[in-house]
Amino acid sequence: MAVADVRITEFTDAGCPWAFSAEPFRRRLDWLYGEHLDWRTRMVGLSGSPEDYLDKGFDPEQQSSAFMKIASDHGMPIDTSVRPRMAATVPACRAVVAARLRAPDGERALLRRLRVRHFSGELLDEPDTIAGAATEAGIDPGRLEGWMAEEEVEAALREDMEMSREPMPAARVLDDKLANWSGGRRYTCPSFEILRLADGVRIAVPGFQPFAVYDVLLANLVPGVARREPAGSVEEVLRWAGAPLATKEVAVVCDISFEDAREALGRVAEERHVGFDGFWSLPEASSLRRAA
Repeated sequence: MAVADVRITEFTDAGCPWAFSAEPFRRRLDWLYGEHLDWRTRMVGLSGSPEDYLDKGFDPEQQSSAFMKIASDHGMPIDTSVRPRMAATVPACRAVVAARLRAPDGERALLRRLRVRHFSGELLDEPDTIAGAATEAGIDPGRLEGWMAEEEVEAALREDMEMSREPMPAARVLDDKLANWSGGRRYTCPSFEILRLADGVRIAVPGFQPFAVYDVLLANLVPGVARREPAGSVEEVLRWAGAPLATKEVAVVCDISFEDAREALGRVAEERHVGFDGFWSLPEASSLRRAA
């Protein structure tokens, strides 16, 4: 088993539309560098209750408008209909932390399924949303509910949230990529702390950045690591991912235009429509999910 050269700690939240919009870049890094990267997550915990948003003057109508702009700017599928209420993100963050501690192989899949459900229009803090995401990630929802009630899980979640609210001093150089909280400044989603494991060199990359920022940092940290070529086909990307992907994710991994990716996907894959785009699966994968 290969040993990673770089550890990337991702400060994120299942309910953040910018973190969701940055997924194409994360996937491309994973494609290019593969086993040389060790990914870790830390949950920011953007809202403990729906009232957290309302107290800031952010309501479902404003959320709908924001989602519409973010989807247009970044090309990820987001249902922009007005939701019946705002939703807290901390319960979903707690679920991800519980998976990290009790079913680590399912942590990333659970985070993804929570995002897909949330940005498809479901309320992120509803028990049915979390249970459905768990089932899709291969985690028993009853067991996940039990884990979420454990003191160790709660302590780990609080540690995540505290770390996200103590950004590295170097992150203040890009202070506009940080956000306020009652105790000072915190990381926005997604933010990366990148650690070169050979010598402990650590770099802060706060906020959603252009892909070239991440790429040049890794190229400088591990100059001897060979990068993979872009994927040769959209089918190759879907098989590699092992999960439905948005057009933008496939396009970025293949290094082709959104339009070319969508046309190619339309020839070989099936789409579940969300917002202006959707999530694509190969027919055999769709059949397996229906039979499960």
